[in-house]
Amino acid sequence: MAGLELLSDQGYRLDGRKATELRKVQARMGVFAQADGSAYIEQGNTKALAVVYGPHEMRGARSRTLHDRAVINCQYSMATFSTAERKRRPHGDKKSTEMSLHLKQTFEAAILTQLYPRSQIDIFVKILQSDGGNYSVCVNAATLAVIDAGIPMRDYVCACTVGFVDETPLADLCYTEESGGVSSLALALLPRGGQIALLQMDARLHQDHLETMMEAAMTACKGVSKVLDEVVRQHLQEASALSRD
Repeated sequence: MAGLELLSDQGYRLDGRKATELRKVQARMGVFAQADGSAYIEQGNTKALAVVYGPHEMRGARSRTLHDRAVINCQYSMATFSTAERKRRPHGDKKSTEMSLHLKQTFEAAILTQLYPRSQIDIFVKILQSDGGNYSVCVNAATLAVIDAGIPMRDYVCACTVGFVDETPLADLCYTEESGGVSSLALALLPRGGQIALLQMDARLHQDHLETMMEAAMTACKGVSKVLDEVVRQHLQEASALSRD
């Protein structure tokens, strides 16, 4: 039943997209002058803000210092007005802690941390409006913010959430699709080398379907990387035009 509701016989989803079609992405870099790097992104109706500070000297416990690379510190949070539920979400709640850890693991795979030994890089991401794919949208926002901060990366790290309905993979799920009981996975990819930074699955999935979903997720991530690349190039053009003026 869920499959019939989420994918029509003509191959269209609830929001009118085709199965492999991404939600519209709009983004801006350099939205906060006080931070070393920042970015705002809208992916469909999910909106996120990312801010980066660093690299800077270690703060807090010196025992956390790594002598051969930088420590990545990530903090994920949701605005109280980001969902229809007006529920207070403290920074230390289980979901936020888990998401912060996933973001840390993702960017440890992407940032060239060995260039900044005995230092720390802070990445703060806040969901302003939630409509599915929160982790993926946060990764994409943070990637732009890290680039804005001038921190070298191996590649763009791009993420997308993919579901499986009626033997068909659906790319870039919205909240209705995520909550419709479909099997789904979130993938963070460094697209040029095809390196997987993080793979997250919250539900059981038959082994026969995994390869199909992985291919769809990797294709979707590569589509996201093209959009992010356009955003970065546009930002650089605007910055160079301002410097000439």
